[in-house]
Formats: sequence, C-alpha cells, structure tokens
Amino acid sequence: MDITPYLLRRYTTKAFDPERRLDAAQLAQIETLLRYSPSSTNAQPWHFILAGSDEGKARIAQATQGFYSFNEAKIRRASHVVVLCTRAQIDDSHLLQVLAQEDQDGRFAHADAREGQHRGRSHFVNAHRFQLRDSVHWMEKQVYLALGMLLLGVAAMEIDACPIEGFDAVALDEALGLRQHGLVPSVIVALGYRAADDFNAALPKSRLPADSVITRL
Repeated sequence: MDITPYLLRRYTTKAFDPERRLDAAQLAQIETLLRYSPSSTNAQPWHFILAGSDEGKARIAQATQGFYSFNEAKIRRASHVVVLCTRAQIDDSHLLQVLAQEDQDGRFAHADAREGQHRGRSHFVNAHRFQLRDSVHWMEKQVYLALGMLLLGVAAMEIDACPIEGFDAVALDEALGLRQHGLVPSVIVALGYRAADDFNAALPKSRLPADSVITRL
C-alpha cells in the first residue's frame, strides 16, 4: 500500500511564500539566538548550518527525497533553512576551546576560577562519556535547547518556523560532508513567511487541556 498521498495530505503543514526573504538584520539576530543558546555546563556541543541560497537549500533538500518528499517544498520554498548538528563526540580539545573562549570573554576573575570551571565541566562531560556512556544523547539534548531558543526567538520576530525531523540523515550527511567535520544532523528548521494558501495557519491550535498536562502543587 502506498501511503505517500496520505502523508502529503496529512503532514504538509507549512507553506512558505518563496518571494518573501529574511533580511540581513534578521539573519544576524537568528545567528545570535543560536550562538547564545544555553547548554549544560556551557559545553556548546553543536554546529549550525544556515542556508539561504537556492543551491544551499537544494543540497539540504537532497535529504527529503523518496519517503520524506513531503518535506521538500518546505525547505525549497523557505527563505532560509537551519540544520542543527550535534558533535559526534565531545573531546578534550573542544573543552579547551570553550574554556579559552570563556577566558577571552572575561568570565574568570583569576586562574583558580578558570581551573575550577574546567574541572567542573570535565567532570560532567566525562561522566556522560565514560560512566553513563550516553554522551551523544546528552549532547543532542543541548542541541534541542538551541532549537527551542530558535523557535521562540523567531516567533517573537514574527517569522514562521517549521522544525523538521523527517529527513534522510545519511543523505544529508553526504550532501553537506558532515561526518568529515565530526558532526551528525539532528533537526532541520525552515524559516520564512507563510504563503497565502497555508491552510494550517488558519486552523485553530489543538493541544491537550492544561489539567491533563500540568500538575499544580
């Protein structure tokens, strides 16, 4: 049974206007949202790819062929697309790079504070690397904090966003050469302005009632 027509009807929930583009000031704000996203121990285990050219979006759209074709138009018609990537590993060199940047930015009053920060962060990172052995999962949770910042931030800027997990990660890896840079793709976000015929924009939001998802103590 071919379920593609059903998927196209059911999950094509965002239509962008390809004629409306984000400007340079907006893009600078978006980059700031991503860079300043919070992460556990400020580990920043991420990399963001921002595509605004037709060629760049086409490369990302290679990951939406076949089964994931219902997401292709969202990427191609968006003004810009962000690929949020997670580091494949969090090693000592990355930790030292973060520490050096914190030092440069004036985070430490003295050398002992710098050393204390490094010891504390290394403790938690190594716990996930060696004891819990869930470092990739832990790092990806930090990337999803950046996703939340991005979605909330662009909403405040009155920019539409569509987070996309329906893509071929292997194809995206090959299209962008992610593995050679020690990265894995986690989620794609299409950004822009909704088209006049975006049917989903006219529908009421539907969520479970507050009493069923919130416990008040």
